[in-house]
Parts: sequence; structure tokens; C-alpha cells
Amino acid sequence: MEPQPISLASILIVEDDRVSRQRLVRLLADFVDADARIQDAADLATARTLLQTMPFTLALVDVQLPDGNGIDLIAWMQQHAPQTVSVIVSAWAEEETILAAVKAGAIGYLLKDRDDDELRVSLKSLQRGGAPIDPTIARRILALLPQAALAETPAAPASTQLSEREREILKLVAQGFSNREIAELVSLSKLTIECHTRNIYRKLAVGSRTAAVFEARSMGLLS
Repeated sequence: MEPQPISLASILIVEDDRVSRQRLVRLLADFVDADARIQDAADLATARTLLQTMPFTLALVDVQLPDGNGIDLIAWMQQHAPQTVSVIVSAWAEEETILAAVKAGAIGYLLKDRDDDELRVSLKSLQRGGAPIDPTIARRILALLPQAALAETPAAPASTQLSEREREILKLVAQGFSNREIAELVSLSKLTIECHTRNIYRKLAVGSRTAAVFEARSMGLLS
């Protein structure tokens, strides 16, 4: 879908380290509205309870938590709190972790060891519809895409087969075109492109443009 600005009216920070939680609250307070609601959870159980009892527009999630993995929470959110956009904020930068987060539905991946100014700019970009990804993480994702495309993978089940039109649109998405630009290139309405994009997400069982491109490449659907 077309990237949309994200309201930062209600934010959940899922982080077990108190100092890290306080840091994120301080960085967010620099640019969110004064009446924005910022809450925190130190473990997955508390986070799930909060997500089920009140709406959040954004969740900043650490990977390693006392009672499990933050990536599992992001995958759970796709079903139980789909209105909440999720971004990983972690010290972990292993390739397996990065790819698992993207496939689970995270729209961004930031590293804790960046300085305050870098993290603040990345988080603020969400208000403009950005998908903040640390440059180191972005390079690793891009390096892995060709490997995934060349890897031997089982044939995709019929439910994930894309039509020729959907493949055409996904190739343009992979090149960085917006839905509006794709509509102009293929002479269709923007609404039609958005409909095709939703179908692509459903067939590939993903929740973001980055995840759709990665999953399609890994299946050999963009060759």
C-alpha cells in the first residue's frame, strides 16, 4: 500500500531495560504532541494485555525480552492489533533476526547504539510515512535479497501464486515506485493498484512492502 503518515498519538514501548525505556520516552517527547499517550511494558505478557485493552498507533519493540522474543509479539500483533505499526529497536543485528522481524511485519529496524540525534530523526520520519531502517540493517537486507532469490526454494503453493498483473506491480514496487506512480505507469487507477497490492500482501502473507519484495524474491516470483 501507499506509505501513510503514522499518528504518534499513542505509543507502546516494549523494553525490559529501564534506562532504554526512559531514553525512548525522552526522544519521543521532543516531537510528539503534548497530549500523546506513551506507555511501556517490560515483557511480552504485559504488552499483549495493553494491546488488547487499548489502541496504540505505534509499538517500539525490543527483540530479547524476559519472557520471549519481541518478533513473536509483532507477528501476534498482525492478528490481534493490526492497527498498530511496529518498529524494532534493539541491540541485535544478526541476519536471521533482521529477516524474521521484516517477515513478521515490522516496518522498521533501529539499533540502540545510535546516538540520540540519529534515533530521533528515524523515529520522527514515521510522521511522514517513513519506514525507518538503520543504514547497517538496510545494507544487510539488500545484500541478502540476491542470495534469497538464488536459493533453492520449494514451489510456492497455489494460494501464493501471483497473477501477471500482480507480478508486474510487485516488480515496480521493488523498484521503489509509489502506488500513485505505478498507477500512471500501467494506466490504471490508484484505487485499482491499492486493491492489487492488498491481494499481493494476502497471497504472500506479509504486512509491508519490504516484506512483500523479500518474500517474492525468495520464492523466485520476480525473475
